[in-house]
This record gives sequence, C-alpha cells and structure tokens, in this order.
Amino acid sequence: MGIRVHILRWAARLLRVRRAPGSGRDGGAASSGARGLLGKAMGRRKALAALAGALGVGAGVALAARNPLGGEEGREKAKLNFSEFFKGNYRVMTDAEKKATLARLERLAELEHGTKVSISGTEAIPGVLFGYAFNISKCKGYLECVDACVRENNLDRSTRMQYIKVFEMEQGSMNLEHGRADFFHQVPVPGKFYLGTQCFHCEVPPCTPVCPVGATWKEPDGIVVVDYDWCIGCRYCEAACPYWARRFNFSEPEIPAEHLNPDMAYLSNRPRPKGVVEKCHFCLHRTREGKLPACLEACPTGARVFGNINDPDSEIRWVFDNKRVFFLKEELGTRPAFFYFFDA
Repeated sequence: MGIRVHILRWAARLLRVRRAPGSGRDGGAASSGARGLLGKAMGRRKALAALAGALGVGAGVALAARNPLGGEEGREKAKLNFSEFFKGNYRVMTDAEKKATLARLERLAELEHGTKVSISGTEAIPGVLFGYAFNISKCKGYLECVDACVRENNLDRSTRMQYIKVFEMEQGSMNLEHGRADFFHQVPVPGKFYLGTQCFHCEVPPCTPVCPVGATWKEPDGIVVVDYDWCIGCRYCEAACPYWARRFNFSEPEIPAEHLNPDMAYLSNRPRPKGVVEKCHFCLHRTREGKLPACLEACPTGARVFGNINDPDSEIRWVFDNKRVFFLKEELGTRPAFFYFFDA
C-alpha cells in the first residue's frame, strides 16, 4: 500500500471518527465530526488541511479510475478502492452499506488473487459468550495448531505471520520471558511443558480503549475484533496488549492464489492490507456458524476446548466448573476468555 493511501486513511479517519452509540471506552461513543487523535476537537485550519489532503489523494484515485492505459480491470479496481477509502466504520454502517461493502471486497479479492471468494458479515449470536481453554497437560508442542491457523486465516506467507505462539517452558515456571517460541527440535522434551498463546479476548481489553479511531472493539459474544479498513496502523493497541497478541503488517501480505481460503468474513480472515494491525478472532467465520476454530480441529492431542461458556451443558463450561483453571497475568484484571487448566 502506497504512502498516498496512508495519507488518505489518516485524513479520512480523523475527520470521521464515528463510534457505536453507548459502547463506552472500549471503542465506544464519540461524536461525529472532526476529531483529533486522542478524541480532542481539531481546529478549523487543521481540519481543512486534513480534508484537503484526503481530497488530493481521492482525486488521484479518481484519475486512476479514468486512466485509459490502466486496462479494464485496473480501472475497475481503482473505482472499487475509491469507494472503499471513504466508507464508514463497520459498526455504524447500515445493512445496505454492509452489503455493498462486502460485494466490493469480494470483487477486489477476486481481482487481486484471481479466484472467487465469499465474504460474510456474520453477526454475534445472541446469548453466546465464547470461551477457550488450553490443557497444558496434553499439549506436546507439535505446532499443528499454528499451521492450521495460517492456512485458515489467510496469513502472510512471506513474513511467516502467526497469530498463535506455543512456548516451550521449564517445569515449574510460568514466566513467558524464559520460554522459547522458536524451538526446532523433536518434541516433547523431558522436563519441559508447552503453553499456547493467542489473543485472549479479555473481558476488560486494554487494547481497545487506546485506539484513536475506534477500529477495534469487543463484540457481544466476547470476541475482540478489528475493522482492518478503519485501522490507521498507529499500533497503540499492540503496545497496550499484555499478551503480545497483535501483529502489524510491515509489508504487503503475500498469499498464493492456490492457498487462499475463500470462506471469509469481514471481521476475521479476509485479506488484510499493509500497514494495519491484525490478530486472532476465534475464527468467527467458523464459530458463529457452529463450527470449531481451525486450531482446535488440528490439535492431535485434544489440548484445546472451545465453546459457549454461557451454556451450562457445554464442554468449556464443564472445564471451567470442574478443572483447576488459571489465567495468565491474572493480576492485571483483564479477565481473559482464553484460560488454562490441568488434568490433575
């Protein structure tokens, strides 16, 4: 993504910070209009300057859309991108706007990757609160979960982007600073245990209130999501996360067309651009349809349990009620939805 696109993204987002009504500090209410990075009103001169910059970049995209040398597909892509640049935050879109956005993104993905895809706007299921439990007694460090996540979620192959990290830990220690996530030897190793991490989807997420444009928020089913097209790449959320769960795209992601997973959702595994933050989203394109996360299905040892913690008959609820569970960095008060347990 070129610098012109980043200029447009910043100007457009700062001039149009609109957040879902009543959703509070974790990406909550803010009046529409010209707002500064920290929620302060921008002066008229600054607002006009930002608007001029946005219009300048927009004019450049518009010219590209009319360029006879760009080819039919190139002109179509420029027109679609022009509409994408000026759309609103996903939470404040009408149903019609969401439908039009999904159609544009599907066509853009087809033009970019040469294959048809389906991008849904699947919503949270009322009454569902997702939880994820990791059995450290069973994990053997095979990393099948990592590979499955990469394939399912269209992660960048060139930089080996990964949402999941599995740490090889010394018995008796829970200090991740002393664990290794880059082990390349036969596993399991005597005297070691294995502890997986990803986004913890905290009940009190420290990452969402620091976003200056409301690009990340917590959904009713507990999943913390990112609107990748609204993200301005400031990385405040990455700095605020105590679990190292967020990833920044320093380069344009590369996904071979033959490896692209065409089953996507707006807030989950659709292709992400350069210069934005991404993270685990509990495979919401699967889990909101009654399926299990890809990492869980791939685990050969049964170390992972996922489900609706509000359902008293669910396996995840049984684990929570009957096993010795613990939370990483519990003293921070984030109350993660991703927790750990032992068999003993």
